[in-house]
Amino acid sequence: MPTLPRDLPIWTMAANALRAGRPAALLCVVRSEGSSPGRQGFKMTVTAEAVAGSIGGGIMEHKWVELARQRLHAGDYAPLLRPQIHRREAPADRSGMMCAGEQEVLLWPLRPTDLAVVAAIEEELRNFDKGAWEVSEADGLRLVSGVPANFYDYQPGLAWYYREQLGFRDQLIIVGGGHVSLALSQVASNLEFELTVLDDRVDLPTLAANRFAHHRQQVNYETLAVPPGPHCYVVVMTVGYRTDIVVLRRLLGHEYRYLGVLGSATKVAELRRVLVEEGFDLSGLRGPVGVPINSRLPEEIAVSVAAELIAVRNQK
Repeated sequence: MPTLPRDLPIWTMAANALRAGRPAALLCVVRSEGSSPGRQGFKMTVTAEAVAGSIGGGIMEHKWVELARQRLHAGDYAPLLRPQIHRREAPADRSGMMCAGEQEVLLWPLRPTDLAVVAAIEEELRNFDKGAWEVSEADGLRLVSGVPANFYDYQPGLAWYYREQLGFRDQLIIVGGGHVSLALSQVASNLEFELTVLDDRVDLPTLAANRFAHHRQQVNYETLAVPPGPHCYVVVMTVGYRTDIVVLRRLLGHEYRYLGVLGSATKVAELRRVLVEEGFDLSGLRGPVGVPINSRLPEEIAVSVAAELIAVRNQK
């Protein structure tokens, strides 16, 4: 079963609480910078009995949960938007943590009238739809049409709003459905990637067994098209050199966040030599992919490649 979006349990708890007539509140990190434990987009649902999700953990999260419960108990539906500074010497808005970053947290008590929107968000997440939601003091909680340019969008000030796309921000496309592809899919399924695995072989057992991928497809490498984008990661690991070079000819020249090819140093050097002679710009091509951990087993190789993907995603 492919991994569902990380936010789904948060919205499910909120929907269930509202359906049962129980008070619930949404906590959401709308802005973060530096070494903040809660990153933009972190969120949680709080009820009197339970929580789902996280806004960064520690004493800061504990205080926000208690504050949310106090407001729910008092019937206070006023939203609260407050910075949290993770430094002891901060003159105000100290979070109680000392990791040196900052985050801004929204406390949004959910009203019974929010159920329709919350349930729609839950359904779209289950179906991997590409919608978006927005919250603001002026317009409340609502779904918005179209897909925002940025996955997270926060406008501070008196007319503040926070907007967020639904589903996965990052897409990982693995070209090649063999044993390493299956192992990488399993590792990456826990890393918030929407996973697509492509292969040109018919009835490939490892592709059929890949229960971690959200999308599996047999394709013709000669006509392969992978849409570029700043959140698109592509790893080429086909059955061998001849198909690798066919795929790379289709991908090079497009802008991806990550483009890499699996293989020995000798094979990748030969791929580079031929592609340079053909006039391709290889400045954006990584390979052999993976951090150097002397990996041999497919599962070890998968860990090394996943570590490189994480490093690229988290680099400034």
